[in-house]
Amino acid sequence: MSSPSSPTRYPRLRRGGAELVLVLTLYVLYSGSRLFADDSLAPAVLRAQELLDVEELVGLHWEAALNQVFVDMKVLGLLSSYWYATAHYVVTAVALLWLYRLGERQYVPARRALVAATLVGLALYLLLPTAPPRFVDGYVDVLSLHAADGWWGSDASAPKGLGGLTNQLAAFPSLHAGWALWVAIVVQTNARRPWTRALGWGHAAVTAVVIVGTGNHWVLDAVAGWLVIGVGFLLAARLGRRLDRRLDRRLDRRLDRRPDHPRSEPAAANGPKMVPTGHRQDSSTTVG
Repeated sequence: MSSPSSPTRYPRLRRGGAELVLVLTLYVLYSGSRLFADDSLAPAVLRAQELLDVEELVGLHWEAALNQVFVDMKVLGLLSSYWYATAHYVVTAVALLWLYRLGERQYVPARRALVAATLVGLALYLLLPTAPPRFVDGYVDVLSLHAADGWWGSDASAPKGLGGLTNQLAAFPSLHAGWALWVAIVVQTNARRPWTRALGWGHAAVTAVVIVGTGNHWVLDAVAGWLVIGVGFLLAARLGRRLDRRLDRRLDRRLDRRPDHPRSEPAAANGPKMVPTGHRQDSSTTVG
């Protein structure tokens, strides 16, 4: 029986540590994208107005009415503020840990999809800085209303005093909505119990309502976040197929180099000896 410090335990610990570093790096990039983004408010508000024009055209302009409900109902506003500031990170982290414990087959494709989608989202943040509703006249920042009752500041959902480290013009797409949909998809794919799957979809639905009602995202931000997650899964599937083919080629080369592999033995050793026509075979020779 191996001791707790046995080397056989090290590979799993190393993999776990590497995954933790990857996820933390992703979080730092997500939170610190403001260091590279254009923080000019005027063009970001103009872009938000263009989104609003599209919503009015297609009948998705629900922000004003929903935001007013969250302002009028104090308890709803407070609970939704906690949801917005907490669930986005906690639920996603719990889902990652759960998948990791299920095994590599479940974890790796899902993690690839999350990373790919987040990188696409970060690229759009840098290319298309967009103001959230709370920066536009007529909308209320619900988290700011309840900042005294929570751990977030009045200028962002980040901890008090750290609002300046976040990109507040990263409304389009909504990775809050995207990550919540990712949770719903991976739970739907890997959970056995129907009620667990329902919880996953419930998380995605509640998150979509909360991000709009609190004045942090437009409806089209949520739609774009869902589309980004779809792109993430497509990219992850393509990357997975390429890596699988590469792994297969490596395994084939390793097998070819093994002295005990059939393909590395002389052909005569694998088949029967051919006796020329007209010559009698020695009775001591074994055929095949």
